[in-house]
Amino acid sequence: MVKEEFFYDSVMSCIREHQLVGPDDKILVALSGGADSVALLLVLQQAGFHCEAVHCNFHLRGEESDRDEKFVRDLCRSRSIRLHTKDFDTAAYARQKGISIEMAARELRYGYFEELRADWRFDKIAVAHHRDDNVETLLLHLVRGTGLKGLTGMRYHNGYVIRPMLDTNRKEIERYLAGKGQPYVTDSTNLETEAVRNKIRLEFLPMLKTVNPSILDTLQGTIRHLEDAYTLYNMAVEDLKARICRNDRIDIQALKAVPAARTVLFELLSAYGFNSVQAEEVFDHLDGCSGKVYESHEWRLLRDRKTLVLSRKDEQYKCLCHVLPLEGCVKVTQDLTFLIRRVHYDRHFTIPRSKDTVCLDLDKIEYPITVRLVQEGDRFVPFGMTGQKLVSDYLTNCQKNLFEKERQLVVCSGEHIAWLVNERSDNRFRIDDKTNHVLIIQCQRTPQAS
Repeated sequence: MVKEEFFYDSVMSCIREHQLVGPDDKILVALSGGADSVALLLVLQQAGFHCEAVHCNFHLRGEESDRDEKFVRDLCRSRSIRLHTKDFDTAAYARQKGISIEMAARELRYGYFEELRADWRFDKIAVAHHRDDNVETLLLHLVRGTGLKGLTGMRYHNGYVIRPMLDTNRKEIERYLAGKGQPYVTDSTNLETEAVRNKIRLEFLPMLKTVNPSILDTLQGTIRHLEDAYTLYNMAVEDLKARICRNDRIDIQALKAVPAARTVLFELLSAYGFNSVQAEEVFDHLDGCSGKVYESHEWRLLRDRKTLVLSRKDEQYKCLCHVLPLEGCVKVTQDLTFLIRRVHYDRHFTIPRSKDTVCLDLDKIEYPITVRLVQEGDRFVPFGMTGQKLVSDYLTNCQKNLFEKERQLVVCSGEHIAWLVNERSDNRFRIDDKTNHVLIIQCQRTPQAS
């Protein structure tokens, strides 16, 4: 079999085995101009798939970047393939985000891919990673440090992104292109040894080949075994997570009782955006005092008595204050609506016993009627009592955690609290034998999509 046919059949076999592409799929091919991406584009076009290409110019290599773009344009024009291009100021983006150039390019690249996928309705985004890339990634993760997941290599299918060339290697790609007489561009930075990945490719792997000439095949087989191991590991972790975490609350004693509790906690918290250093600190202070708060980008974690409480950061609670009408409804937050009505009071009136509803003597109400977050120093007279009590003390006695206290709402009559929402009304606004009109306020919560 000629080299071109072998490579083509290998890619097509991978597509079939892993069901990467359907017959009517519209594919966006990431095209840098290098050997790998050029070979991928040619194979997919040869197979008759509907392909379009995308090229990102990151302007990191001066004239080389413009040379690559020109090559890609000429290639797509010669093969009647629609090309999408975009220029990026990658260095500025990296500075703005405080990340490496490599990470910046990755974020920009995949962000643009996703933008095109949504706008042009592509079914798949094909990238040209191959077996050698997979092995290099494994070694890179080992050098930098990683968990089991980081040793499993690249996935054939990850959301809309597919990798049809993971079963092929660099030499097969180059032979395929040589057989077709197809040129490609070479990134000169791939030949420099400053980058860690390039050191692995140009220095470390050749050294390993002197010990084991089949090291690439050996490590690829290791990756497959690790993928199976990770599948079993993940099943066990998910089972343990279900035992210790419910409704964004982690039972500390249950956590400490499971095997490899430190690892289970990391796997659980990483889903909320916490990193390994934070997870280690949380674990090391499981027996510490309540009140410690940790933050990820979107979540906060509170060490509270016997639990770790997770709460999503929510800007809408920062400056919450609404005036309530005597009749109607007010949307207080995205998931919370207040229904307000007034009724005539007589001996047949039944006071609701639900915590989400309060009945106040309308004749005792001062205006405006507002709903706001509890504030430091707030006091009220709990229903059935005569003396004032700090709201903070009341909530502490009810064993409310810090996050619940921060989001506690109060309905105010003028300057006085009339209702600690979903908790207790103020005795000064209770219904009695002199009441003529009742203000009924009901708090309705709409479940938010996860």
